[in-house]
Amino acid sequence: MPAPGGGGCGADHATSEIRRVLDRVGDKWSVLILGTLSGGPLRFTELLHGISGISQRMLTLNLRQLERDGLVSRTVHAVVPPRVDYELTDLGRTLLPPVLALVQWAMGNTEKIQGHRERFDARNEEARG
Repeated sequence: MPAPGGGGCGADHATSEIRRVLDRVGDKWSVLILGTLSGGPLRFTELLHGISGISQRMLTLNLRQLERDGLVSRTVHAVVPPRVDYELTDLGRTLLPPVLALVQWAMGNTEKIQGHRERFDARNEEARG
């Protein structure tokens, strides 16, 4: 990928920032959280139960990062017991089309990829054998 801005220190900084953003939005948990929130606001426990395999700690960490990045908002309601809702921000909603396209691509190509992995592994096993 060509460096933004034609190179130099500014390009290094831009590339570093782009990498950090892509690390966040391309992370498996972030993708699943964003996709789960695409249907509207959810409480923490609804998110936790809606994302298979995620721990409370991992969900908490990812929600904090997504909130910090301005992709998710957190609303605390003054009720007893306290209620906290999470939802996509306007910026977070702009990320849905590419994220959902990536998920759709993965779903449509999982079997092909698995077949390639199996053939690759078999060739490597034969070469070692």
